[in-house]
Amino acid sequence: MMEIEDTFRHQGMRRKLVVEIRQKGITDEGVLEAINSIPRHLFMDNSFIQFAYIDKAFPISAGQTISQPYTVAFQTQSLKLKKFDKVLEVGTGSGYQAAVLCKMGANVYTIERHKALYDFARNLLPTLGFRPHFFYGDGYLGLPTYGPFDKIIVTAGATFVPEPLKQQLKVGGTMVIPVGQSHLQIMKIITRISENEFTGEDKGGFVFVPLLTGLAD
Repeated sequence: MMEIEDTFRHQGMRRKLVVEIRQKGITDEGVLEAINSIPRHLFMDNSFIQFAYIDKAFPISAGQTISQPYTVAFQTQSLKLKKFDKVLEVGTGSGYQAAVLCKMGANVYTIERHKALYDFARNLLPTLGFRPHFFYGDGYLGLPTYGPFDKIIVTAGATFVPEPLKQQLKVGGTMVIPVGQSHLQIMKIITRISENEFTGEDKGGFVFVPLLTGLAD
């Protein structure tokens, strides 16, 4: 069992981080409370612990990153989560975003193509009291067997919006996905308004690691 250390110092640093992302425009109190309560340092390599509560992305294993806290908060706020929403997360990564979604009461299905990251998150999150449904697989394909979903969140930069993900969104549901080239993506908020009709809204530029198809290892 992993040792969970969350000191007063860590908690104080989280409170400062919450003040910072609030000043950057995050207004959803549920999101801010989740960021305030989840020990982000546990999701990072020990050598990066001193950077855990700086509002920046940092490297994790498998050539991936743990997203900037503001980005996590922005994507989560854009979902307009309701308690018990069925949410598909494409790209488990460290598991931090999944923890935020679980903390907010979502029923989370998360998929990861890197086996090392899948194993890490699957081991860590239950020790923190979070129990999403974990899947090792190709995020481009989503989880058709388990859909449709109220919300879909994609945590890597796609060059286009994968059609299988659009089809797994409930009517009235929302998908948040960064779309663009490797150096810059535009955050898109896609809403399914009927069986065959979708609307899209652009919400500014972000930088993510690329969303790749297939299994990594």
